[in-house]
Amino acid sequence: MERIAVVSVALGVAVMILALAVILGFKREVAAKMTGFAGHVAVTDVRGVGTLDAEPVVRSAHVEELIRTTEGFRAMAPYALRGGIVRTADAVEGIVLKGVDGSFDWRFFREWLTEGELPRVGDSVRTKDALLSRTLADRLRLGVGDRVEMLFVEPGELPRRDRFKVSGIYASGLEDMDGAVVLTDLRNVQRLAEWTPEKVSGYEILLDDLAGADAFAARLSDVLLYDESDDTRNLVATSVMERYPNIFDWLRAHDVNGAVIVVIMLVVAFFNMASALMILVLERTRMIGLLKAMGMENRRIRRIFLYRAAFIVGRGLLWGNLAAGLLCWLQARFHLLRLDPAGYMLSEVPVAVSAGWWLAVDVAAAGAILALLLVPAAFVARIRPDEAIKTD
Repeated sequence: MERIAVVSVALGVAVMILALAVILGFKREVAAKMTGFAGHVAVTDVRGVGTLDAEPVVRSAHVEELIRTTEGFRAMAPYALRGGIVRTADAVEGIVLKGVDGSFDWRFFREWLTEGELPRVGDSVRTKDALLSRTLADRLRLGVGDRVEMLFVEPGELPRRDRFKVSGIYASGLEDMDGAVVLTDLRNVQRLAEWTPEKVSGYEILLDDLAGADAFAARLSDVLLYDESDDTRNLVATSVMERYPNIFDWLRAHDVNGAVIVVIMLVVAFFNMASALMILVLERTRMIGLLKAMGMENRRIRRIFLYRAAFIVGRGLLWGNLAAGLLCWLQARFHLLRLDPAGYMLSEVPVAVSAGWWLAVDVAAAGAILALLLVPAAFVARIRPDEAIKTD
């Protein structure tokens, strides 16, 4: 019975740790990928929030200084967006052409690069390099070095055409973004939009932590709103969570799943431990009667069985932690469990481990189980010495 109780606690703790590791890992990876595409915060014209062909923002040293001096700032880069169509002999696809300059942080796309190289941007000579996703490349049957024609349609104007060279192919795993975003030099998009070099769609801002994006956006929006310069007129800061609420609301829904799993496993572990403790008490009924006959108080006898239960819980925690740690390491190292990116946005099951929440799970599980075991331990008080001593 003790072995069963130890295995029960070990399985419960292992499942809780693995569930939280996967949920937190999933949220971290998807949020990081969204940050790679859109930054933590964007400063745009308020009349064009959430649209591709937005009102342009005029680059200003004053605005850039306001952004840099806002608490939490780490880096920023101007960008320009234009919606268009890619046409080849085999297919036609709608795309979002995103122009960036030399200040753009390529860290994420460098990790996602599967073929070729990143486009050259910000050089003295404007290039027509373009970075496509593996999804688009497969649909359009394009490879590194191929040239592709893009068509841009403006309301009331003749369509504009331009040809780009595929410099590299990336794969982030976010199918919605991979199926649309193409990166190139900022000046290419400005030329297609007939903007002067000072006009951009906005600024993408990177922070130290995604958790502070909403607060940073609120602070910066207040600064821009109350600034008296004409450069800040109609400018607003929005976090990536505000621009893509459907994705982040979906991620927040996973918190409920994690809470449900933790509660269920705690209940299962408690009932198994309660059953084990009751059996231990019943097996020692004669011993309890003798101890009571010799004058030992009920609370001291209960303490004996609670100590024994604590020893069982401790062994279960040890084996559960070892099992969960081993499985997390195997998944992080060898990526044994794979996912379909079309449905899960990731190609493999992610795990995120932190000493803080791991320790909190152990302490909470042990505390909850031992606290609830006071109920079956109270059965000791109902045992009468005269009847217990007669028990064979």
